[in-house]
Amino acid sequence: MKHIVMAAAGLATGFALPAVAEDIKVGLMLPYSGTYASLGNEIEAGFRLGLETYGGASGATFEVLTEDTEAKPPVALGKAKKLILQDKVDVLSGIVSSGVLGAMRDLIDGSKVPLIVANAGNDEATGEACSPWITRLSFSNAQVNRPMGTWLHDQGVKKVYTLAPDYAAGHQMIDAFAASFTEAGGEIVGQQYTPFGKTQDFGPYLAKAQSSGAEAVYVFYAGGEAISFVKQYDSFGLKADLPLYGAGFLTSPLYVNAEGPAAEGVTAALHYVPTIENEANAAFTSAFKAKTGHLPSEFAVQGYDSARALVEAVKSGASDRASLGAALRKVSFEGPRGMLSIDPATNNLVQPIYVYQTVAGPDGLTQNVLAELPASADPANGCDLAQVSN
Repeated sequence: MKHIVMAAAGLATGFALPAVAEDIKVGLMLPYSGTYASLGNEIEAGFRLGLETYGGASGATFEVLTEDTEAKPPVALGKAKKLILQDKVDVLSGIVSSGVLGAMRDLIDGSKVPLIVANAGNDEATGEACSPWITRLSFSNAQVNRPMGTWLHDQGVKKVYTLAPDYAAGHQMIDAFAASFTEAGGEIVGQQYTPFGKTQDFGPYLAKAQSSGAEAVYVFYAGGEAISFVKQYDSFGLKADLPLYGAGFLTSPLYVNAEGPAAEGVTAALHYVPTIENEANAAFTSAFKAKTGHLPSEFAVQGYDSARALVEAVKSGASDRASLGAALRKVSFEGPRGMLSIDPATNNLVQPIYVYQTVAGPDGLTQNVLAELPASADPANGCDLAQVSN
């Protein structure tokens, strides 16, 4: 466990800062070992940069305690109990795995400790299993994919074949895309779910897609599976006649270079890429690269914006668990992704979605933004926090 104290910046500038009775103690729960360690490190780098950039304006100091969830629900639950009961943190943040978030939900809700979700996208967390103490600053699985169905149909694609790993996120992402695509008038001509984390050879699945009569393939894969899939799709020779589309985790800036030329021409939708053109993103990408030596990914911006949301809550006067939980639900700001706000009915983030294509640039692979799709709130799906007392 790391234990780092970050002092408020700017105390000697002569500007009056709001008085804060106590430091804000933050429990940052991320995977620092195992499959998702790179995601955890990227989110933490963004989170610390966010505190460094915005924390001074709050007048508070932020004490950050980190714990390795290992992306394992039982491990994470034990670490969360320690942070809440022993370390007495004011707020938790992080959580990469949807399974971990699901396991922690009742603890968070029962202990009334606010949790800022910096990655996990499971729809239930801001749907049927929502809690006034859980606020998401990342994405929901449906949110990333839903607008892509309409957009792809508008580009003239009428028949699509879908593929995804056979677990909750895979089904949620494909279901959201398929619903909007068929509602727009398109047809899903075939659908397969591959064994999660076990599929080494995608050839048999690609052969079925090739013979399906589809005009395009839409997929969700992430991490190591994304790298393998993109490379095999290219080596199978499908891209020229059967273009590849998907949720943007397929060609994430975090690992797209590992995919190499095979990723060129793949079009995807995501809530962030480092080539978004606005002042906030220009400042963020410059500062992040100076700190880490590489451009930020969607995981980095999620950490960065989670830290800023916390700071904005503190600036509003929040200083303990109850007031932080209430203030986080009202947060809105202009960030690297564009305008962000929290839907008070679900505590889910409302944000624009970007369609981008991976292309070769002068310094390697980069993202060419093709369209910014309007921000829209997710359906409540059984959640209604609108009447929660603030």
